[in-house]
Amino acid sequence: MTRVAITGGAGFLGSHLCERLLADGVEVVCVDNFVTGRPENVEHLLASPRFRLVNRDVTEYLHVPGPVDAVLHFASPASPVDYYRLPVETLLVGSAGTHNALGLARAKGARFLLASTSEAYGDPKVHPQPESYWGNVNPVGPRSMYDEAKRYAEALTMAYRNSRGVDTGIVRIFNTYGPRMRADDGRAIPTFISQALRGEGITVAGDGSQTRSVCYVDDLIEGIVRLLWSDLPGPVNIGNPHELSILDTARLVRRLCGSDAPITFIPRPVDDPTVRQPDITLAHQRLGWTPKVAVDDGLARTIEWFSDQSVGAGQRRAA
Repeated sequence: MTRVAITGGAGFLGSHLCERLLADGVEVVCVDNFVTGRPENVEHLLASPRFRLVNRDVTEYLHVPGPVDAVLHFASPASPVDYYRLPVETLLVGSAGTHNALGLARAKGARFLLASTSEAYGDPKVHPQPESYWGNVNPVGPRSMYDEAKRYAEALTMAYRNSRGVDTGIVRIFNTYGPRMRADDGRAIPTFISQALRGEGITVAGDGSQTRSVCYVDDLIEGIVRLLWSDLPGPVNIGNPHELSILDTARLVRRLCGSDAPITFIPRPVDDPTVRQPDITLAHQRLGWTPKVAVDDGLARTIEWFSDQSVGAGQRRAA
């Protein structure tokens, strides 16, 4: 039976990966220290005899007993709220954590897959962004702890591939949304949904003209799984090229929530990218992957999940 280890497996993306791979018949070892991940994200998987949850900090020595066919390194704070709060931890999980995860893959003769990010492109001067673009990143700016952690992790991954013979892959993940996002993680879509459902003002940074290309989580996971079981080294962009302004996204969320909450404007963060859109030619040609879920449909599913969470929280408080 195929067996994988997933660091950050109790996070938003990690938990969806655990769920998908279990559904595919894979044995999964989920490693997380719950700094930003949540036990409840994988609680429903604990009954499976093919699932094991390990509470461990991957910046320390990483050991998994028994055979491992693949190591997926998804451990990292991934939202501005989290990496601003945990700057040193973010840099360490991208450096020492990546080193330890690569060491595990090397020891087991396993394929290694790094979860990198579209932030490797910084505030891009090329649009859309192909994998060949080197990026425009501020190495000492307020977002540098995340951007540079991921860029270093990419370099370390390639060094292990080229000098130590580890079978590696790199996925550059573009903005993704869906169930299990934290309402307070600071990213636009969960913030907009939470505000709209509460009837609060929806806060848009700057004038909202900056763009993002948002991908529903199921589509992203499909792309990641295809890359995992391929021989592509990457980096490979996985994201939805359908581009929306932040203001249009806020308006769409408000409409789908059936809300009349006002849209208000707040200062735009320093180094906030002006545009973001993946060129997914490589993923389409080599993996046969394209996103399938329309943004209205994906947002409707996500809003339903957030609404159910709010109802459940209210019932627990009442009890």
